[in-house]
Amino acid sequence: MEKKASERAVELFHAHYNCAQSVYAASANGNGMSEQQRLAVSAAFGGGMARRGEVCGALTGALMALGEKRGISECDPTAFRATLYKESDELMTRFREANGAIHCRALTGCKLNTEEGQKRFKELELHEKLCSKLVAFAADEIEKMH
Repeated sequence: MEKKASERAVELFHAHYNCAQSVYAASANGNGMSEQQRLAVSAAFGGGMARRGEVCGALTGALMALGEKRGISECDPTAFRATLYKESDELMTRFREANGAIHCRALTGCKLNTEEGQKRFKELELHEKLCSKLVAFAADEIEKMH
């Protein structure tokens, strides 16, 4: 039996891939890119974009997977974008409603681009207590969107 995307995403996250990598690699449908390529493309998006605390990497990975799942229409890229933006907005709204925020710094309370922030993140065990759950949530949401 094939693993759920959320199970694979958490597995990757526990194997030291970042949140964006884990969700994107586990949730995209394989149209043209391998898992290794997805891991490479999404590597800079962890910690809210290179640990800057911006949009949560799990959500960013989910948005990347959504774009890949939907493909692109060469016939009408404007209509494709309009549909994708609507679905993306809905995903972001669900993420915010379920988790209270969409920005890494607001979710974790840590400035991950500082030594102090990284230390606090580790002391609070947020990788396991918070971020693993966000990774699973984001991957589940993409899976629901078929």
